[in-house]
Amino acid sequence: MMDEKKRSIGVTLMEGVLRLVGSLPLGYHYFWGKVAAWFMRDVMRYRTDVVMTNLARSFPDKKYGELKAIYRRFYDHLGEIMAEAIWLAGCRGERGVRRFRRQGLVEFTNIGLLNRIYAEGSSAIVMDSHAGNWELLGCFYAAGSDEPMQVDVKDFFVVYKRISNKFWDAILGDNRRTLLAHTEFDGYAESRSVLRLAVMRRKKPSLYVFPTDQYPYKGAAAYDIGRFMHQNTLALGGGVSLACRFGMAVLYMRWEAVEKGRYRVTFVPVCENASGMEPQSIMRKFYDLLEQDIEACPYNYLWSHKRWK
Repeated sequence: MMDEKKRSIGVTLMEGVLRLVGSLPLGYHYFWGKVAAWFMRDVMRYRTDVVMTNLARSFPDKKYGELKAIYRRFYDHLGEIMAEAIWLAGCRGERGVRRFRRQGLVEFTNIGLLNRIYAEGSSAIVMDSHAGNWELLGCFYAAGSDEPMQVDVKDFFVVYKRISNKFWDAILGDNRRTLLAHTEFDGYAESRSVLRLAVMRRKKPSLYVFPTDQYPYKGAAAYDIGRFMHQNTLALGGGVSLACRFGMAVLYMRWEAVEKGRYRVTFVPVCENASGMEPQSIMRKFYDLLEQDIEACPYNYLWSHKRWK
């Protein structure tokens, strides 16, 4: 009990520090993000062998100089992701939402598609990847968009995999939901409990955001989707399995890095109703779309993790 109490005090103190630091302008954080990128890449050499191996195998036709340029830009982008995540800590509640919108960090181009599916009483799986900035997934209700989000916040869920360090799991989880702190949102759903959640809510329209592009961890539903980025690939399929089981719509969440400090998000329909479809065919469509986006902007992807084993 004492350890849990100490951990809670530590989480509270760390979150207080992050909110204080996060209140500084985004440009300040980008400066230190650039420093962090240099340190990870050139001093610490954080997973540099993994990054270069992934890039070389994914772009076999590119010359070494081209790969090196992507490699360097990737680490700069990783530093920007870290900077944006820390800045996000200073965007809490309604005041934070206004700050987030003024910054214009994320723009949704077709929230209306989600609104239509929800208004029809249907549910949807939004298949997300590690392109763009996945730490900003809680910004659906805060970012600029073509129309206001009409999905009730109590029907919105972001699926995540709990990390082993309870302290950082709590810090990251709270930071990701900071823009929704003034709402009734309680929708970060741990991956091991999402099936039970979907069964309980099978008669209610719901929106589930699923991280999809990871190598399957032990016990997770996995699919052989064939070639992705010139490599044989096994992929997580939990979200697709739910969609097929409950007849949900499936959407691909496209993150475009327009420029530093600006992302554009578009929902690309994969299918209107997954019942009767083969999970592998849906996964194949997702990975075809993701591959197109990576080819168009190679640095805008998390190359430092082992996607292929």
